[in-house]
Amino acid sequence: MTLQLPEKVTIIEVGPRDGLQNEKAFIPTSVKKDFIKGLRNAGLTEIELTSFVSPKWVPQMADAAEIVADCLDDQTRNIVLAPNQKGIDRVYKTDCKAVAVFVGVSDTFNQKNINKSTQESMLELIPIIHELKENGYFVRACISTAFYCPYEGKIELEDTMRLCRQFVEAGVDELSVADTIGLAVPHESFAVFSSLKKEFTNTLLTAHFHDTRKIALANIFAALQAGVDRFDTSAGGLGGCPFAPGASGNAATEDVVYMLERMGIQTNIDLDKLVEAISIVQPHLSRAIDSTYYRFQQQNR
Repeated sequence: MTLQLPEKVTIIEVGPRDGLQNEKAFIPTSVKKDFIKGLRNAGLTEIELTSFVSPKWVPQMADAAEIVADCLDDQTRNIVLAPNQKGIDRVYKTDCKAVAVFVGVSDTFNQKNINKSTQESMLELIPIIHELKENGYFVRACISTAFYCPYEGKIELEDTMRLCRQFVEAGVDELSVADTIGLAVPHESFAVFSSLKKEFTNTLLTAHFHDTRKIALANIFAALQAGVDRFDTSAGGLGGCPFAPGASGNAATEDVVYMLERMGIQTNIDLDKLVEAISIVQPHLSRAIDSTYYRFQQQNR
């Protein structure tokens, strides 16, 4: 039997935003800028730079405006997260033209995250999405708790499909569908992404896995089999979610790239330069880098 695999995969690097947002000690803005530059130098062409959220709730992102002012370029899709109209208004003051919005499938998760139900969030977001598209923005919808919720347990496939449908009908360019707490297993990954690929044929579809239980790579392989060729990953496996108890970091970019390249799937990412980029931010982190490839490279220097 022949494996159904794409010839190439696009990696969306979420480290500077999703990876760093929960770091307790503020990472110097200059270090973040050098980190982003290093990631770009390694070949990453789509990067989540930062988020326009309240510094009160996410102090790490207090320098968002400066990051965006200094880190845009013409060769990269530079994405910023903006969860509401206040954040979008801040985006409009920059030259960034790609915006990520987010909603959890789970009502409980959404309430604890942004103090709104899922549908209350959508009522607010849909006109914002329409406005962004009218103004020529690329819009990425991040779907949290698409598989499991730390409060509600297993999420029904139809609930995930319904939310994705609302976003597609609103006109988003991309769906980033997340296993927020890293509880999904490969057959669930295959089932969800097969359904999404079948229905949303004209929308970019991206898989976002957390490595809480060390099966993110297996879930990525299952998603590849379902036809997915875009993956969110975080250099060094950084990240987690402050509103998802027990959720560890994202799938490590270097581990995913290593696996894909060994499988003959092109990523156009230089692993040596990627390790260099991680080493820029590593001394400023509150925890050790949790990725097999990075640790192996450091031990064999």
